[in-house]
Amino acid sequence: MRRRIRRSIQRRLLKSAFAFSAAASAVVLATPAAPLASAEEANVKVQLLGINDLHGKIDVTGTLANDPNKYGRAEYLAAYLRQREASNPNTIMMHSGDMVGGSSPVSALLQDEPTVEIMESLGMDIGTVGNHEFDEGVPEMNRLIKGGDHPNGTKGYDGMNFPLVAANVTYKDTGKLVLDPYKIIESGGEKIGFIGVATTATPANVVASAVQNIKFTDEAEAINKYVPELKAQGVKAIVVLAHVPVEGMGTPSGELADLANKVDDEVDVIYGAHNHKKANGLVDNKLLVQAWEYGKAFVDVDLEIDRTTHDIVKKQAEIIDVVQGSIAPDPAVKSIMDKYDAQVGPKLDEVVGKTSSALEGGYGKKGEIGDNALGNLIADGMNAEMKSDFAMMNGGGIRDVINEGDITWEELFNVQPFGNYLVKTSVTGEGLRDIVNAQISAQYGPDCSIGGFTYKWDAKTNKVTELKMADGSPIEDKKVYTLTVNNYMYDHGDDKYRIRANGTGRTDGPVDLDATVNFVKSFKEPLSYKAEGRISEGAAAETPSEWEMDKEKSPTGRLIIKKAATLVKLKEDGTLVKIRDVLPREQLRVYGSNSKWHNVGGEYYVAAGPNAVIYTGRILIKQDMKLYSSNGVVYRTLKKGEAVKVYSLEEDKYQTGNGYYVKKDRNAVYYEGYVSLRSDVPLLKEGAAVKTLKKGNLYRVYGVEDDLLYVGGGYSIKLDAGKVIYTKN
Repeated sequence: MRRRIRRSIQRRLLKSAFAFSAAASAVVLATPAAPLASAEEANVKVQLLGINDLHGKIDVTGTLANDPNKYGRAEYLAAYLRQREASNPNTIMMHSGDMVGGSSPVSALLQDEPTVEIMESLGMDIGTVGNHEFDEGVPEMNRLIKGGDHPNGTKGYDGMNFPLVAANVTYKDTGKLVLDPYKIIESGGEKIGFIGVATTATPANVVASAVQNIKFTDEAEAINKYVPELKAQGVKAIVVLAHVPVEGMGTPSGELADLANKVDDEVDVIYGAHNHKKANGLVDNKLLVQAWEYGKAFVDVDLEIDRTTHDIVKKQAEIIDVVQGSIAPDPAVKSIMDKYDAQVGPKLDEVVGKTSSALEGGYGKKGEIGDNALGNLIADGMNAEMKSDFAMMNGGGIRDVINEGDITWEELFNVQPFGNYLVKTSVTGEGLRDIVNAQISAQYGPDCSIGGFTYKWDAKTNKVTELKMADGSPIEDKKVYTLTVNNYMYDHGDDKYRIRANGTGRTDGPVDLDATVNFVKSFKEPLSYKAEGRISEGAAAETPSEWEMDKEKSPTGRLIIKKAATLVKLKEDGTLVKIRDVLPREQLRVYGSNSKWHNVGGEYYVAAGPNAVIYTGRILIKQDMKLYSSNGVVYRTLKKGEAVKVYSLEEDKYQTGNGYYVKKDRNAVYYEGYVSLRSDVPLLKEGAAVKTLKKGNLYRVYGVEDDLLYVGGGYSIKLDAGKVIYTKN
């Protein structure tokens, strides 16, 4: 890792003119206002340039809806920062955490050492830790800071040449700080103290094992503990680097605003992070800032320090967008990027699949359709990899989108960059309900994407009101199912997702990214995933009478009994009487159904459930055709003349059971049953008789409407008791 040349000489070469083109906003505070221009001119002017939540996204270009601009990438960020730095020899570079973690593969595949090298090239002076610095545990964080070789890293890696500070991060066993609490940096002859703090929510945002011996103490208490130490050393200008959320231009709000009201008034500036928002404004006479995410913006804080009192008497900030089209890329950082791109490029460019539309991801959301296409894809891939009944994927683990067209390995890595692995456990239906309830937030709604089941939830109670299998059948409270999650969810420090509380047994699987790659590769045709209502907000539906259903004159399907069932009769007084046992493989005509019962004629019923399956008709194969499995892979070839049972009809396919399907085609002729003639009957066309059909003939029925059986070509036979017998497939 090349060390940077110190900038003490460079910063004395103040440019006489400075221009920039970028979106910016400013807030100014003067305390007290200098009465004379000469006094202001005597103040030391210091510039703080800062970034937050870079997350190793050194090669990522950001876009916004209805905005032609492109934002970010490290070589453009560097160009803006160097341009600003040239305007003031007293410039300090800072960051407020999550510099790495969830990084682009060009950084992550090399243990984020490329991001460190770029920060050194920029001349980073000081930073703090966010939750993602702890993703791989404290030993790896310390290696990244202090140096040392890693099997996946670069040979001879020598660590960071700038410090990270954290006043509220200690070892549980010794009580000692993991990092120094603060750092004093002299600029323009004035001392500025930088205190760092990480959010106390860190344990809830990383894998539990990564911070099992680490304690995150109250941020305000930690800051107030070290402010007196700084003052004792003659430091009156104090900046806090806080990986704590804040948002709002003009009047910031959030946890950082609360923190500002609690900390010593000697603190002048607090640089926030964590929620990836823009913020710039005053709270309790403290300047609060945050600059978006992923290097798409940075903050410029301009300070004036009184040479006599050594206190900050004036401060203002701008949030500057990194618009690629407004500046030339920095050649030094571009050279670093090109070097690492050459090392990992072939792997990143591998095409693993294709999608017919863009796939959005992230958290679940409130509303009638609360799922998202990318989350559905990932959850289905988890189920496929682990052969489980259900899967749940936390929304915070889905970090990017997939664009329409070819899907590259790099795209999937950017979606799931944390290296989590899959975990399968066993849960009851009741346990699954508790797990789903646990991830519904009153403020935000659902967290996780799901696979293998659907649910409906009530925003008034934030509880599940309906929980069903993907095919619509009920999930039974006492039945045991298998559930796949990732190790972040399973090992969560406070069991936020209640998976350990409800799960029995544990089977570890592959890295989650590998499961998604395998699943995408299994599709022989472009993916067509979409948000489909697996998750839906709404009050519990009114429960209809268990006997309420639409009954038809002719059969609507045929019921296949998989395990022994009971045929019952509904009496006029509402009681049931057993008629007989229905044996496995027995088939009964169905005239109506609801979630509890199948009507098999008159007042006779069989209980609904997974052991009584309806099929609606058959398809006759006129030429050899392909039978596909659920992931689009050809299972076998159906031969001419085969008749295949159909369990449901979709717009472009016939579902033939267990996820298998046949594409709709003129060579697959769907029919519902047969009609046999017990006497001569008229053949009808648009209600008029066109000829007489003779007793004994048998015809396929392609559709049923009221009392008409359609036998093809628009012709029909009237369903006339005693004259015809209609047999459902």
